[in-house]
Amino acid sequence: MLKDIQNEIIKLKKEKDICILAHSYQSEDILEVADFSGDSYALSVKASKVPNKTLIMCGVRFMAETAKLLSPEKTVYLANPAAGCPMAEQFSKDYITKLRENEYKDYAVVAYINTTTELKTVCDVCVTSSSAVKIVNNMPEKNILFIPDCNLGSYVAEKCTDKNIKLLNGGCPVHAAITAEEAMEAKKKHPEALLLIHPECKKEVTALADFAGSTADIMNFAKESDAKEFIIGTENSIVQHLQIMCPDKKFYAMSKSLICNDMKLTTIMDVYNTVMGVGGEEITMSDDTIQKAVKCINKMIELG
Repeated sequence: MLKDIQNEIIKLKKEKDICILAHSYQSEDILEVADFSGDSYALSVKASKVPNKTLIMCGVRFMAETAKLLSPEKTVYLANPAAGCPMAEQFSKDYITKLRENEYKDYAVVAYINTTTELKTVCDVCVTSSSAVKIVNNMPEKNILFIPDCNLGSYVAEKCTDKNIKLLNGGCPVHAAITAEEAMEAKKKHPEALLLIHPECKKEVTALADFAGSTADIMNFAKESDAKEFIIGTENSIVQHLQIMCPDKKFYAMSKSLICNDMKLTTIMDVYNTVMGVGGEEITMSDDTIQKAVKCINKMIELG
């Protein structure tokens, strides 16, 4: 039955000229019908380059919004309208605007890609977890307010010592909940395994890593490494994906708590219904919002 649904999705997307984009945290059955998989920004770049006029994002809302920002002429759907991102929604446009007007008048605002379109309209430059250090280092400004993730921001601050980086108390609740004790317990349980950590984890957790990087960086490191065992310190779906990609290697979850419930909302039937035209939500935004928000993404491309 599952294979029949997948085959129908593949058939319909070809007939309707649809490109399906799936974040790496999606389930394996969704990745199998996707045209492209990867992290949020990589998917948006892919989306802007494909000839298809209709895009379906299997991920969370800010990812679909970013795809729309980079491809405003295309029709973009979010496969499951309820899939949000707690980190992206932590700070409002008004709150950051007030901070800029009062406490941080001479600061450039650096926004992690995991932010809403509205928030991007009042930021100077966007970054991804893999490009953040390079972009911040390349910025002419010394004073920087990094939002929303204080853990990624702390990681960037350690690498960009000539910058004055201020952080807010925000971040990914899933990654931030992981403790150093859990990381050490995983290392004790799997002493031969390398620990690969996403920098959205707390500083004391990232400090224990053999490698720290974005989801894509973690996956590439594991695939290319000569090592045979790895503890994965990001969303647990990556464990399964790597097990399938590298059957000659062993992969372990750092914690059973590393589960993004929002990413898990999207099902293969959501994808099917969206392709059928009876599900999903079209992402719409005004031309003014697009023009203001895309500036910080264009600045990211320029500096990165």
